[in-house]
Amino acid sequence: MRSRLALPGRSRSNPAPAWALFLALVALVALVTLVRTPALLGQAAIPEPGALAGAPVAPPTVDEVRKKMAIASTDELRGQQDGIGFAQTAEQMKRTWEASSTPPAPESLGEAPPKDAPIAAILAPHDDYVYAARVYRKVVPLVTAKTVVLVGVFHGWRKFGAHDQIVFDVPRPWRSPDGPIAPSPLRDEVVAGLPREDVVVSAVMHDGEHSLEALAYWLKHVRPDLEILPVIVPAAPWERMKELGNRLGAAIASAMKRRDLRLGRDVAVVISSDAVHYGPDFRYTPYGDGGDEAYSTACAKDRLLLTHPLSGAVSVQKAHGFLSSCVDPKDPGIYRLTWCGRFSIPLGLLTLESLARNLGLSPPKGVPLAYATSLSAPPLTIEGLGVTAPATLSHFVGYPAVAFVLN
Repeated sequence: MRSRLALPGRSRSNPAPAWALFLALVALVALVTLVRTPALLGQAAIPEPGALAGAPVAPPTVDEVRKKMAIASTDELRGQQDGIGFAQTAEQMKRTWEASSTPPAPESLGEAPPKDAPIAAILAPHDDYVYAARVYRKVVPLVTAKTVVLVGVFHGWRKFGAHDQIVFDVPRPWRSPDGPIAPSPLRDEVVAGLPREDVVVSAVMHDGEHSLEALAYWLKHVRPDLEILPVIVPAAPWERMKELGNRLGAAIASAMKRRDLRLGRDVAVVISSDAVHYGPDFRYTPYGDGGDEAYSTACAKDRLLLTHPLSGAVSVQKAHGFLSSCVDPKDPGIYRLTWCGRFSIPLGLLTLESLARNLGLSPPKGVPLAYATSLSAPPLTIEGLGVTAPATLSHFVGYPAVAFVLN
């Protein structure tokens, strides 16, 4: 069901790096269907296309958001948004962990880093556990740091009129199946180190978003003393995105220096994103409404992203390349390719590049590890867990896994 596209290479007469040539290929196919779709719970809702909008007349209230949560938040504890696709109890989390190692394994894109390699960051999906757990298992356990900066998708940014800023949660613990997850002490220092215009602090925006809780629960299961600094990323044009990532990385680096913390050993970045969302429901059907050929072509394009701008030394240019693949960088409300991490990934890469640079480190190296889709393996059977959307050849989602290793 899968096929690989031929990749442009290098020659003596054309020394451009492969990822840059990849961008040229993307440009040829980027002007495809503009996308619209109704919201789905656990999978990305594709918003109305167009320029960034101003604040809506009536953004959702705290009460409205919390009434829709599986476990409602309070002012003192962040609850749980998705109680269908993600574990709610310790027993469900344990069974998910055990089931995630059962075959078939996700498609391998490369060798896992050595066990002693310092992992500065990972990229991992946030879809239903019964679909994506095998991919979580390939990448999440590589994170050994106690403090994790979580960089997540903000699916509902339009509803709140949010853009051009970084959205922090209030300093409160997060509920998880294995017990509360503490907020990182770095959080206040990082917020204080950023210009006021860069920051929004909002409990209600975080309450309404599922993209980080999916990974936070796995990280907590692997390391019980986990502390998190969660941020979600709304739309921003490229120049503003670059500003935000550079400043966020510098602010984290300053806080780490004051506390004598090391990247990889003490602090890591975890970026949340699913890959392509394909099908009429997502209003993304450039290769037809569905079928084997559409599936193979869409998956091949995902692999190109994983093995080009998301591979090798992290750079500002690669962050721009990824953003340009997914949206118009000057008008980011317009989709080109339906990766829901079209903002979280560029912001995460820019933050990681700035963080390493401000710590005097070489850029971390992206190592693509695995790829799967909601169709590539039978769903796991875990009592109490379900699916928030179907998996068919006319409605499927891709799952990426990348580790970013320090030299």
